[in-house]
Amino acid sequence: MAVWTLGINHTTAPLDLRGRFAFALDQVEPTLCALRSSMSRQPEAALISTCNRTEIYCAGDKPELEHTLDWLAQTGGVSSTLLRSHSYTLQDDLAARHAFRVASGLDSMVLGETQILGQIKNAVRAAEAAGALGNTLSQLFQRSFAVAKEVRSSTEIGAHSISMAAAAVRLAGQLFEDLSQVKILFVGAGEMIELCATHFAAKNPKSIAIANRSLENGEKLARRFGAEVMRLADLPDRLHEFDAVVSCTASTLPIIGLGAVERALKKRKRRPMFMVDLAVPRDIELEVKALEDVYLYTVDDLAGVVQTAQASRQAAVAQAEAIVDAGVLSFMHWVDQRGSVPLIQQLNAQADEWRTAELARARKLLAKGEDVDAVLEALSKGLTQKMLHGAMAELRASDATARERASAAIQHFFLRKER
Repeated sequence: MAVWTLGINHTTAPLDLRGRFAFALDQVEPTLCALRSSMSRQPEAALISTCNRTEIYCAGDKPELEHTLDWLAQTGGVSSTLLRSHSYTLQDDLAARHAFRVASGLDSMVLGETQILGQIKNAVRAAEAAGALGNTLSQLFQRSFAVAKEVRSSTEIGAHSISMAAAAVRLAGQLFEDLSQVKILFVGAGEMIELCATHFAAKNPKSIAIANRSLENGEKLARRFGAEVMRLADLPDRLHEFDAVVSCTASTLPIIGLGAVERALKKRKRRPMFMVDLAVPRDIELEVKALEDVYLYTVDDLAGVVQTAQASRQAAVAQAEAIVDAGVLSFMHWVDQRGSVPLIQQLNAQADEWRTAELARARKLLAKGEDVDAVLEALSKGLTQKMLHGAMAELRASDATARERASAAIQHFFLRKER
């Protein structure tokens, strides 16, 4: 059984390219079905898609890395050559190591962050729902969860981490002297917006508003922070009211355009606006960044901020990597053992066949009134003869090499002392 991984992330691909391969959670199941249908062998498959990475994990009889890459390139509307130049492909133990490092937060923009673990668990559930998860990938991900748990409980990898949300607050604090006088708008109501709202709310801003396509979801989040709720459709007309805008939705197209921001700045009499776009693909048009009075930061722009806290955690990385190494060895041992499963099944079936035959013979003898001890003796001899027949035949073979090979095998399996 081969395991392979194809992926792009924040270190290998620019934001706009990552945006072409961003899949919302409800898109994962049909995407996996399409991928597997494109392959004759229908491998196991799982898809992880976050703002920082898109990764496909597969397991099958033979690795099909080139086909996987070509299929993904076509899905994203780019050439295979372009995708290959920004992607990584890994196989077997290297694929397992990568999965364990990702789950443990060792491959994240924010070293040791925990959000990725929940995202992987969501991806696994989606793969299960699509019927794409088999024994091998199930084992891979369950073991990745166990490794991640051990890394977090046994090392200081997550200590003093600066999350994307905290980084956004830090940047806002550099622009505005007093965040308690700032009006903040959050666009979206997902996990990342909830995290950002929690961090900004701790600074007691002047007001908080949440704009979301679903008012119900927006109201649920707004109640936590005493925030105002507004419809996404009202955003262009009210954008000028806010000093800071943090956006993270699953929209496939920008929802805040250059024209809307220009109009907002005019109404604000050129007072600066702080904007954070955490979405992949972008929520805010790229051209907005060129406006003189707008300070726009994307996911990739925040990388420098979150890196500043990483030096103090490098000592824990070595410990975490050792835990990952042990997990990889254990998983690959399990995969190797899987190759023996058909033979084990055949051996068990043969033993059951012998046992059934001897039991049937013994029951007939008992039904005829034969002595119980004599029947048990015959049963044990019959089983013994059946089990040893093949070995004895090999020892009597005319070929000396065959006899020598059989002798060594018999001594190993039948005559060795218990260790």
